[in-house]
Formats: sequence, structure tokens, C-alpha cells
Amino acid sequence: MARIVMKFGGTSVANLERIYNVARHVKREVNAGHEVAVVVSAMSGKTNELVDWVQNMPKVTGASSPFYDAREYDAVVASGEQVTAGLLAIALQSMDINARSWQGWQIAIQTDNAHGAARIQEIDGSEIIRRMGEGQVAVIAGFQGIGPDNRIATLGRGGSDTSAVAIAAAVKADRCDIYTDVDGVYTTDPRVEPKARRLKKVAFEEMLEMASLGAKVLQVRSVELAMVHKVRTFVRSSFEDPDAPGMGDLLNPPGTLICDEDEIVEQEVVTGIAFAKDEAQVSLRRLADRPGVSAAIFGPLAESHINVDMIVQNISEDGTRTDMTFTVPSGDAAKALKVLEDNKDKIGYDVVQSESGLVKVSVIGIGMRSHAGVAATAFKALAEKGINIKAITTSEIKISILIDGPYAELAVRTLHSCYGLDKN
Repeated sequence: MARIVMKFGGTSVANLERIYNVARHVKREVNAGHEVAVVVSAMSGKTNELVDWVQNMPKVTGASSPFYDAREYDAVVASGEQVTAGLLAIALQSMDINARSWQGWQIAIQTDNAHGAARIQEIDGSEIIRRMGEGQVAVIAGFQGIGPDNRIATLGRGGSDTSAVAIAAAVKADRCDIYTDVDGVYTTDPRVEPKARRLKKVAFEEMLEMASLGAKVLQVRSVELAMVHKVRTFVRSSFEDPDAPGMGDLLNPPGTLICDEDEIVEQEVVTGIAFAKDEAQVSLRRLADRPGVSAAIFGPLAESHINVDMIVQNISEDGTRTDMTFTVPSGDAAKALKVLEDNKDKIGYDVVQSESGLVKVSVIGIGMRSHAGVAATAFKALAEKGINIKAITTSEIKISILIDGPYAELAVRTLHSCYGLDKN
């Protein structure tokens, strides 16, 4: 017998028929004698609808400001998961399974006060553990908790993944199964490279890089939590037959295991290729090369909640002037330029240049730590395809390359092939 947390995303619970299918997956684990808790997202598209309602209410009322109370935003948006939790509990009860729905505040999932993007501070899992010990399935509304102001707080987009991993850690689950519309983590996006392969195991660090660099399978914060608390996490498909052979395998169910590096015996040099579209490059020319100039640039950008990624600095021959280049999401480019313009006197640059529509392609693998020539292989392969590189950043387990947007798919397929990821 094991203790399992199962999480189902929006596409998995998009309608009543799919919720019934989810109930069949849960029933399989209950019948196997496991203690089970389930975390659910809102039905597909429902969160967007709720957000749209909140954003349009000031327009309907003719309010002078488009802004609204973030606490009331959370009260509205959190309702999507509550509906799904109740419906799944009803479906399970109809199968003679003892199930009860829980909202985030009832557990309670304690968060900070950042409404709309709250972070989990603490979860008391004792009551859920007690109920599971009595044979009850806890169906928990994901994406939400309760803030220090005693009001519902939502965790931001993808927050149900974070809820599931945090609950798995709190109840000391043997594993956390993330059910989604794909059957695991692939070497790259199969829509771009049909030869992409499903990975059997991925290290936490690799998955963290993949999630932060464009892979949409798991939310970044959920991977961080899993890595910190060493929560073994399986990415699985909810659309497979719940009763198919192997679906109830306790140790090796179908899908991809996200686990500690020590569990991976054969470490590939390169595990996968991730990419993020709609990047913008910003360059500040002829800065004074003096202490504090970097803080003068990136401090105001951070205060404006602009996420800066790749940073490259070039020093002039005489060492008195420097150029600073960095990337931001294209949607934040105009905001970043405004911040830089407002702080021009403090920063002391001559001119600012920007370019949008770029793509960041990243090569990821824990095996890079012990292998030379990984970067050279990428550069040579891209050069042979006539793809120009605009910027490069590296870490122990990744190489990120900035290129022009139209070359994105060619670059992904080229790198996927040159590292042999298209071979079984």
C-alpha cells in the first residue's frame, strides 16, 4: 500500500465525461489499496472566463480606473477549482468511494499575502492524513490557499501543479502523479520535431531548466518544490484507459518520472531541447564601466517586475566603456524601455537599442558536467544550417542560444538530431 497524490489539469476535467474518466483513474488506485488525495484544476477555459469577468467589470460599471481589488479577483477566480472538486467528489461517491471535497482554506494551505501570485508558506497535512487513513479520498481544489489576511489567495497560473507537489510533501506521499494531456516529458516538443522521444526519467534539475526555458509540461514552482522536498513526481496522461495493463504499476507507471539525480543510472549527455518564443533583446551602448552600473540597470527593472534572462557584457579596449545586452519577454519590451529611459541619467548610457521576435533555444542535460565539446557541437551544427547566434549563456547543465524567430523550428530539429535525441 502506498500514499499517492494525483493531480488532474484543466483539459483532464474539461467536461462531465472527462471528470467521470478521472474518477475511474482514482478508483483504480483506491481499489489497489492505496491512500489517495486528488488535486484538481478548473475546467479547461473556465479560469480565463473568470479572469475576463473580473477585468471587464470596471468597464461595465464605468469606473474611472481599470484596476480592481486583488482580494476579490482571488475570490472569483478560485471558484473554478471548487466546482471541479465538488463534481469529482460526487462522481466518486456514485462509485461507492468515500470521497470529500476540500477547498484550499479548509486544509489549510497557508500562503503569503501576494494575492493573484501567492506562494505557499505551510500546509498542515495531519487532517488529510487522518482521513486517508480512514479510507476517505480527499478531493482538493488546487491553485488556492488562505493568506495571512484570512482571505482566499490564488497561486498564479499553473498553481495547481504547485498545490499538488506541496500537498504530497505535507502528507509524505510516496509519489505525486501529475495527469495532463500528454503522456510524459519528451526530448523536445513533438509538434516541432516528430522524432521526439518520451523520456523514462528526468532529474529535478533538468526538469527545472526545461520548465523555466519553455517546456509547458510542469509549472516551474512545482518542480522547485519537488526538488527541495524530494517528491518523486510522475507526468502521466489522463486520456489513457484507466484500466489498461500497467496503469496501476506502483513503482513504474506509464509516463516520465521526475526524480533525484541519484536514481538515474545511465545519464545522457543531453536530455532535451527546450525553446521559448517571443524574446526581446535590449542593448545599452557605451556605458561607463564603473561599480554599481549593473545595479542601476537591473534594480529598476526588477522593481517593475520585469523578468530579465540572458545577460551579456562587453568591455571596451581601454576598459572605460562597456555595452550591456540582455533579454526580456517581448510583452515586457516596451515597459523595459520606458524604465530604462526614466533612469537614463542614473545609468549613464549613450543609446538603447532593442529587437523583438527572437527565440531562445536551450540544450539541457546533467551529463554536460562531465563531457567536453557539448557547446562546440551545437555551434557547428547551427553554423552548417546558416543560423546566426545573437547571444549565448551557459550553466553547468544548459546552453541557451538566442536566434532570429524564423529559424526556431530548424534550430530545434538540428540540435535534436546532432545530439542523437531522435534515436532510440
